[in-house]
Amino acid sequence: MTNKVTLREQGLVWFGAGVSIAEILTGTYLAPLGLLKGLLAIVLGHLIGGILFYLAALISARRQKSAMESVKDTFGKQGGKLFAFLNVLQLFGWTAIMIYDGALSATAIFHTSPRIWAIVIGVLVVVWIALDVSSIEKVNMIAMLGLFVLSIVLCVVIISHHTMHSLHGTIAFGAALELSASMPLSWLPVVGDYMVDAEKPQKSAFVSTIIYSLASCWMFGIGMAAARMSGTGDIATIMVKAGLGIAGLLIIVFSTVTTTFLDALSGGISLESLYVKGNGKKAAIVIGILGTVGACLYPMDNITNFLYLIGSVFAPMIAVMMTDTFILSKETKKDFDIVNLIVWLIGFALYRLFMRFNWIVGYTLPDIIITMLISLSMHKMIKKR
Repeated sequence: MTNKVTLREQGLVWFGAGVSIAEILTGTYLAPLGLLKGLLAIVLGHLIGGILFYLAALISARRQKSAMESVKDTFGKQGGKLFAFLNVLQLFGWTAIMIYDGALSATAIFHTSPRIWAIVIGVLVVVWIALDVSSIEKVNMIAMLGLFVLSIVLCVVIISHHTMHSLHGTIAFGAALELSASMPLSWLPVVGDYMVDAEKPQKSAFVSTIIYSLASCWMFGIGMAAARMSGTGDIATIMVKAGLGIAGLLIIVFSTVTTTFLDALSGGISLESLYVKGNGKKAAIVIGILGTVGACLYPMDNITNFLYLIGSVFAPMIAVMMTDTFILSKETKKDFDIVNLIVWLIGFALYRLFMRFNWIVGYTLPDIIITMLISLSMHKMIKKR
């Protein structure tokens, strides 16, 4: 019998996901906006992404199915495999990016080869994956407490540093809003995996959303303020200038591990949707190992295009799922739901088109609304026929 995951365990998992180098790094991209506009973009972006995060979690919580199994109820048994495949790719990408960023940042603080740190972080990620639920709770409790204290120290250092630098470069408010929304969006095809074994699924969906959103906003704010304090967007330089040294190294390593193991583990669960006889945990370990190899071999210094690609794939996907689940109240039993796949493709194309324009509300919100309207219109036309 599978052990049920408590609300406290869920909270620890998603706090660990929110306290992430990727969040701090993306927050530094918003620094040219200034503190007030930057904070507004962070809050509004996470509000948009957080609502979608909650609804994606709620769908899996109600159906008691993993994220990709829930996707099959909308796009078909075979059609859903497209998103399982895309999800495995994005999670492999995230695993490699997180290990790469963590290793690069650790290297600048503790001068050794970045490949050594990539291997150290990769090994820790695999260990996290291999642990059972009860062991993860104990290790996460210690890691989260440490990260919480260290993050507060970093906040105090930033607040007490009165000199703020102007940074070169510009970013439109809509683009900043979209980057803020893209982080919760990246978890849409993942969060449902952690609702299946929840003791209280629907409450877990709410708790996970609140804790992740608050932690992520906090990290974005740290990244943005620290970049203005130090005059650079480089995480390691920020930590060094903040005088954190070893403490900064611990923040980097453990925040990377507590987030990256979720990516690899969900990648393994998604592979089970592609191959019924697959072993999710073993597949997750393979993803962790391959991600470590990728981090050692390939440079991954700018992730903005990767974030926008995630938004363009998964924003219209959740729009179609929300329409089917909460408005039309239907589940497909087909191998391919052609209508929903066509609507998703239109939504994907619209998102890429919207990126050519400076939308003050970003791209996700208009794409979601229009995709849902198209979905409703097409189903209404089919019903009339």
